[in-house]
Amino acid sequence: MSEHDLLLESADAHFNGERFFNPPCYRPDEHLSPKTAPERARNIFRWQMGLRPRWPDALPPTAMYPLPSPKPGECVTTFINHATVLLQFGRKERQPLRIITDPIFSERCSPFRNMGPKRVREPGLPLNALPPIDIILVSHCHYDHLDLPTLRHLAGRDDPLCISFPGNRRHLEKAGLPRIVELDWWESLNVDGACITATPALHGSARTPFDSNRALWGSFMIEADDHRVFFAGDTAWGKHFDVIRQRCGVPDLALIPIGAYAPRDLMRRVHMCPEEAVKTFEALGTNNAIGIHFNTFQLTDEGILEPAGRLKIAMHHHAGRFEVLDNGESRTLPPPRTSR
Repeated sequence: MSEHDLLLESADAHFNGERFFNPPCYRPDEHLSPKTAPERARNIFRWQMGLRPRWPDALPPTAMYPLPSPKPGECVTTFINHATVLLQFGRKERQPLRIITDPIFSERCSPFRNMGPKRVREPGLPLNALPPIDIILVSHCHYDHLDLPTLRHLAGRDDPLCISFPGNRRHLEKAGLPRIVELDWWESLNVDGACITATPALHGSARTPFDSNRALWGSFMIEADDHRVFFAGDTAWGKHFDVIRQRCGVPDLALIPIGAYAPRDLMRRVHMCPEEAVKTFEALGTNNAIGIHFNTFQLTDEGILEPAGRLKIAMHHHAGRFEVLDNGESRTLPPPRTSR
């Protein structure tokens, strides 16, 4: 059996009956002894109690960008903030299909109103200015990705379908979302002319100290109107990107996290640095990528401008385009020359 076949076969094992876990076959550092949960918790506590560099309390507001409306066959991608991206797929004689990823518009990513990481940059589009949303994708249940106040607003306004992973329904139901679908890795859902496939990520989950890894995390491949867009969610670097490309094909556009990576000894198992994000870009085989998961909430120790600068250096000799957008800035994929 080939290495590829072994990866596909063993990747299906990511649940032990009580908790989800990252398959060792996806980890490039699988030869290292994984830290136990108590060890990791102690290390994180010591890190958080130490002296840490601080970002500015707030950055000046950026330019206001117009929100393009896609023409038939186009895909308009708008970076809003953090891992929140609006995807608009233009359709003939119909309203665009609008999908939003991990929407967060709250002032803090925290269970507390007055404590926890506070945003330093405003969303590129106000919540009440969002066009009607058809589908919400939620990659996992961490507070900077599953934001209940934002989800409640969208649930009450738009009647959207929410797609996430097993174990997240109990959190999402608190937002009053009318329709929730949980997909395990490699499962697909055809809805409204689009195909959404749940794909792996290397991460973890928790919303309290007592529910670690009780819900699954992941990424998504979105296929709509002959475009293929990959949303990586929140993930470490790993071999799963090769398998995603082999199973789902090369995306026309990839949304890849580039921030929350320092200190590396603590973060390397859950978050990518910019150089690893470029390796992801290469593994997926795409020619277009947009950086996400940076420059909004200070979650880790790298400087606020560091991810974008390191990404630019890492991409210096690449012919493809892997760029950082301002909050509210958009890019348009033209209609494909031929249908898939």
